[in-house]
Amino acid sequence: MLILNKTAGVFLKPSKRKVYEFLRSFNFHPGTLFLHKIVLGIETSCDDTAAAVVDETGNVLGEAIHCQTEVHLKTGGIVPAVAQQLHRDNIQRIVQEALSASRISPSDLSAIATTIKPGLALSLGVGLSFSLQLVGQLKKPFIPIHHMEAHALTIRLTNKVEFPFLVLLISGGHCLLALVQGVSDFLLLGKSLDIAPGDMLDKVARRLSLIKHPECSTMSGGKAIEHLAKQGNRFHFDIKPPLHRAKNCDFSFTGLQQVTNKRIMKKEKEEGIEEGQILSSAADIAATVQHTMACHIVKRTHRAILFCKQRDLLPQNNAVLVASGGVASNFYVRRALEILTNATQCTLLCPPPRLCTDNGIMIAWNGIERLRAGLGILHDIEGIRYEPKCPLGVDISKEVGEAAIKVPQLKIEI
Repeated sequence: MLILNKTAGVFLKPSKRKVYEFLRSFNFHPGTLFLHKIVLGIETSCDDTAAAVVDETGNVLGEAIHCQTEVHLKTGGIVPAVAQQLHRDNIQRIVQEALSASRISPSDLSAIATTIKPGLALSLGVGLSFSLQLVGQLKKPFIPIHHMEAHALTIRLTNKVEFPFLVLLISGGHCLLALVQGVSDFLLLGKSLDIAPGDMLDKVARRLSLIKHPECSTMSGGKAIEHLAKQGNRFHFDIKPPLHRAKNCDFSFTGLQQVTNKRIMKKEKEEGIEEGQILSSAADIAATVQHTMACHIVKRTHRAILFCKQRDLLPQNNAVLVASGGVASNFYVRRALEILTNATQCTLLCPPPRLCTDNGIMIAWNGIERLRAGLGILHDIEGIRYEPKCPLGVDISKEVGEAAIKVPQLKIEI
């Protein structure tokens, strides 16, 4: 029997008959001999329904994704129940497309890996339910995946990266710094104390009504801010980075959002316009917010690098910093991080932008990593549950704060 968290709500399981008919739709011959391990990855933690088939050499054999961005742009943000229904409507088709593209028979899969934590409860439930039905029919091992672990390990699919390395995960739902010592061995150095940077950008974009801007109407909030910031003057407004007195690696973005909202209200009064109309200084505000966010991220990451080097957790030279997640695909943030890694004799590595956002490839690859390491491979799925909130690794952020490392001034000129 499937046990769910109380926060999960109710979701409908796909019927066994539906899953059976789904598997019968494949015309491949079962029993083909494959020399490599092959994993199907399924991702439904937020608002993208994604699936991919990846082998242990890192070959992406097939992938498919259904993005819900257009729907959520109309509602002004992600509505969990809407996201859940869209996952239900698309998951079978997306998995089928990924498998068909791979030319792999479901019976030849080595395992099925699925995001079960953290994320939106209603969304996670759809992916887990579908996966467990598939696992039951195919009699394959199941590999539960931590969404942030998958983001952190994606770089090992695209680049030859050995442990340990430092990872900065910045997206619309998450923000953390961790030392990656192994496939499931993480030391958490710092995290956001409130909202994630992508969430902050989305809220500022909504407050600026950028969906009404002719150049930004089809963009997500973060993309709209990045686009408009190129035309703006980041020196037009002066906003101090958050937590500038705290000598730790934690982040905060709510204060930045609130200060920005006050500036927007002030400018609306000055320009004599109502909320919902486009400010003439919107580009300047976008540029200031983006720059302040980037400086905040860089300073916390700088302290993490210094802490890890002081404790011999990272090599003194050529240490690797991996930046992943949707906000890591922001060019301005990447350039700011390059300035940091150049100054600290580190190497910055980022997955391609399409692998920075949520996707099935990273889930399948995480499955491969766990399969090779023999970690978290379940043959008994009784009682498996999803976890909307779940920390990553061992939290040593208090120790980082106690070290009270002073960070040298770094000029972020882009």
